[in-house]
Amino acid sequence: MKIMFEKFFPDEYLGSTYKIPFEKLYEQGYRGVIFDIDNTLVPHGAPADERAKRLFQRLREIGFESCLLSNNQKKRVEMFNQEIQTHYIYNALKPARKNYLHAMEIMGTDQANTLFVGDQLFTDILCGNLYGIKTLLVSPRHKEKSFIFKIKRVLEKPFLKKYQKMKESK
Repeated sequence: MKIMFEKFFPDEYLGSTYKIPFEKLYEQGYRGVIFDIDNTLVPHGAPADERAKRLFQRLREIGFESCLLSNNQKKRVEMFNQEIQTHYIYNALKPARKNYLHAMEIMGTDQANTLFVGDQLFTDILCGNLYGIKTLLVSPRHKEKSFIFKIKRVLEKPFLKKYQKMKESK
């Protein structure tokens, strides 16, 4: 049972994408970052804001490659990417493995030097863990209104509680 739960545990859990110490991670050898968009970088459906624009500029200056990996449709992902100009994959069918591998191929990275940043345990974190990518879970940027997302958040709670207990016991 313990092993099953741990597949849902992120390597790190931060309050915001914008608090991630990317310079430190680059020094540790990471070279690529895969991002979810909605509620990871901006509220659901929002365009790239100034923080997101500055983040992607900062990543380029550090030396990171980046790729957006989203289950959203092409129009949504392209609208967000207009202002930040990075690699992207839309209709990613997360948690399917194919597009995680494709994102790393696009960036010229591999599992050992790639990070995944997302806000959902069952797609973002689980898949990153299954494919050997360092996972960073961030608190959602905005409370979702759709019934499906509300259910997902309720289902995530026991996993997050177990994760917090594990962290506290270390």
